[in-house]
Amino acid sequence: MNRRNRVLIGSIVSATAKFRFALTSAPGGESLCAMSILLDSALGKKIRAAKIVAVLVIDRVEDAVPVATALLDGGVNTMELTLRTPVALEALKAVRKNVPEMFAGIGTILTKEQVDQVIDADGAFGVSPGVNPDVIGYAKERGLPFGPGIMTPTDIDQSVRLGCELLKFFPAGSSGGLKHLQNIAAPYQHLGLQYIPLGGVNAENMATYLESPLIAAVGGSWLAPRDLIQAGDWAAIQKNAQEARKIADGAGG
Repeated sequence: MNRRNRVLIGSIVSATAKFRFALTSAPGGESLCAMSILLDSALGKKIRAAKIVAVLVIDRVEDAVPVATALLDGGVNTMELTLRTPVALEALKAVRKNVPEMFAGIGTILTKEQVDQVIDADGAFGVSPGVNPDVIGYAKERGLPFGPGIMTPTDIDQSVRLGCELLKFFPAGSSGGLKHLQNIAAPYQHLGLQYIPLGGVNAENMATYLESPLIAAVGGSWLAPRDLIQAGDWAAIQKNAQEARKIADGAGG
């Protein structure tokens, strides 16, 4: 490599670093990244190592511990309890208390009040279906690691400016799957962002996602669908987790 090329590459690296700093710093110099989900944070590393996030809708608090145990026994140690039922926060408390090995957070966070509730319930992280700057900023202030949902280049751009590097791609299936993500993520590839697809992900297509360097982990409700939870079929849920674990461990990326 000649001197001119080395200088050019050095300039590109420097410019990229300055661009990322500019996007992730507040006017007063405070980093907005502090409590967003960063790839090199302990949380980011844990999710990337897990490769799988079980997404749950729980209707009865008493189901929380058995389903978490079944998932854990099957090799899945990360779960997102969605705020789609009134018992979700109590279910989270039960899991955090009785199954501490399970890395449990809350999804479908839409308001600042819900951020407070997740923190009070000892949630490990928070996730939203879209990009709400007020909610993300408040989660940062309160110290809750947070991952927004994205589906467009504008969503990605806004998330980066709020200091987020690990993003939820939702709904993955109906928006065009991995091909769509590759297209919208291309302009931001130099920033090293990664994504967790949810919505339409299952045992048949999860390996395809995980083989992409864009993907940190995959998530979905197929591991513990609502009907299996309601039926108390913990053996079936454990089997689903075992199958997903085997696929994830064999996938590249």
